[in-house]
Amino acid sequence: MTVDFPEPRAVYVHVPFCAHRCGYCDFTLVAGRDDLVDRYLAALEVELQSLGTRRPIETLFFGGGTPTHLSMSALSRLMDLLQRWFELSADGEFSVEANPAGLGTDKIHLLADAGVNRVSLGAQSFDTGVLRRLERDHRSADILRAIERLRMRIDNVSLDLIFAAPGQSLDLWNETLDAALAAAPQHISTYGLTFEKGTAFWSRLRKGTLRKAPEELERAMYAAAMDRLATAGYRQYEISNFAQPGFECRHNLVYWKGHPYYGFGPGAARYLAGRRETNHRSVTSWLKRIETGSSPIADSERLFDEDRAREQFVLGLRMTAGVETAEFRRQTGFDIDRLAGETISRYRHLGLLEQTDVHIRLTREGRFVADTIVGDFL
Repeated sequence: MTVDFPEPRAVYVHVPFCAHRCGYCDFTLVAGRDDLVDRYLAALEVELQSLGTRRPIETLFFGGGTPTHLSMSALSRLMDLLQRWFELSADGEFSVEANPAGLGTDKIHLLADAGVNRVSLGAQSFDTGVLRRLERDHRSADILRAIERLRMRIDNVSLDLIFAAPGQSLDLWNETLDAALAAAPQHISTYGLTFEKGTAFWSRLRKGTLRKAPEELERAMYAAAMDRLATAGYRQYEISNFAQPGFECRHNLVYWKGHPYYGFGPGAARYLAGRRETNHRSVTSWLKRIETGSSPIADSERLFDEDRAREQFVLGLRMTAGVETAEFRRQTGFDIDRLAGETISRYRHLGLLEQTDVHIRLTREGRFVADTIVGDFL
């Protein structure tokens, strides 16, 4: 089948700087290395020059790291750089990740003046003990102050929350949900804590100084989030994401719908013309490769038609609306039942998938074991 790959209309930029690295974090970042910022901005400009010309886009997302950790002058340079290479549509979405600590009004005005219209705050919890155990550098009051300041200029705020943290009870999780709902953000993301290999938390887990939350407790916390956020008017549109009507993250929907996107910066991924590429995760390796005229790409894979179809199906299952069968056939050329009918049938009988004439999607029960289900389709 001949596939006509559209030009990307979404851009991700990775900003790898943080004040410190939390024990659970396995993202590409450097802490306490602000001396690298100028080199980073220069290398990013070189990487962007590969575009050749300014490109029209509909979503732009700055992730990290902590983009707002940059100084005012560096953050201004970053904004100017991206505006030179991308023209965001009039109704486009411009998202920036931020930590509550250190997000002053000066940076908020800078972001808003540059066109940022959505900020994702790494709140994680409203409980002091849980925040301390997660090694966060803010407290609940900082979250509320950040939201208040943001609303002076930016009216689309998202909160990231972590459940199943060490020492976190179901009551404490419900209290965090209470506080988040009282703050009334437009979007809430909830993530179960994972112990990624190579992190400090992974080492402490192996040594027995940290313990995972029991599975039944983690399940109860996720169920509480689904139930309570739905009751409060937040629609769950993806496994971990809830939004008030019209405030779904348009950039992340690009990923889950299998659409192409650009990616720049250390560790950034991109999907162009059926090829997936990932830059070097080491910030210094990424810098050195660009500075010496070498490619920053560490991994590259062209997906065959069937692999691309399976991946698109798996990504689509993350959304609560599921995969629309007719649209899937139009985009990939594959019939879902021929591609994975036996596996679909098995999970339908287990009550974990729902299939109609229009779509296939996870049931509520299926969301609890989504990782296992999607793995069977790859």
